[in-house]
Amino acid sequence: MKRFVTSITLLSLIAYFLSGSVYAQYGQYGGPTPNLNIVIDKMVGKPNTNVDYVDNLSPSDPRFAAGQDVFFKLRVKNTSNIILKNVIVTDFLPSYIDPVEGPGTYNASNRTISFNAGDFRPDEEKVYVLKMRVQAQGSLPSDKGLFCVVNKSRAETNQFDSSNLINPTVTPNPNNIAAEDTAQLCIEKQVTQITPGVSQVPSAGPELGLALLGGQMLALGAGILLKKRSK
Repeated sequence: MKRFVTSITLLSLIAYFLSGSVYAQYGQYGGPTPNLNIVIDKMVGKPNTNVDYVDNLSPSDPRFAAGQDVFFKLRVKNTSNIILKNVIVTDFLPSYIDPVEGPGTYNASNRTISFNAGDFRPDEEKVYVLKMRVQAQGSLPSDKGLFCVVNKSRAETNQFDSSNLINPTVTPNPNNIAAEDTAQLCIEKQVTQITPGVSQVPSAGPELGLALLGGQMLALGAGILLKKRSK
């Protein structure tokens, strides 16, 4: 009886280790699970420089003026463990900002810039600079002296290299391979307010003030002289 129990125990142990070996081999040769992710980082350059980039500019930060150039930096990175193909980058221009230089094609109807950034290997990063310009003074809001706008960028793709996957028929969800980021900047405009029905009179300078004072003194002296003669 003891020999029979011992035999069963040995058979159970052998079966356990064999099954563990099979699972280990499956995990070793099964291939990686696809991790689909992309990151985009948008930054804006401070006024009068295209080097010092920040995430956002608030109303208390340096402000842009009419006709001034604005530089944006885009960093696109593949944080997946597989190759992403044909990544499309789209930049959504805010009001009062026009494109000047940079990659891509500008669509005036929806005010977007788009370009194909190509393929990205795992952990690969690409950087792009977009040059834009604040519109002329006459195109800015007439009732605002200071206002802020937000520029948005998006990176997306629904294609990837499945050559290193165990199941090459897997199709990713396009919503899982997209990212967006924004950057804010503020524009300052000189506003002249005129009250309806009231005309603006040029301010008198010191020379005009002295001339008026001299004329008043002459008139006063003439009046005194006439009074003496009349007596």
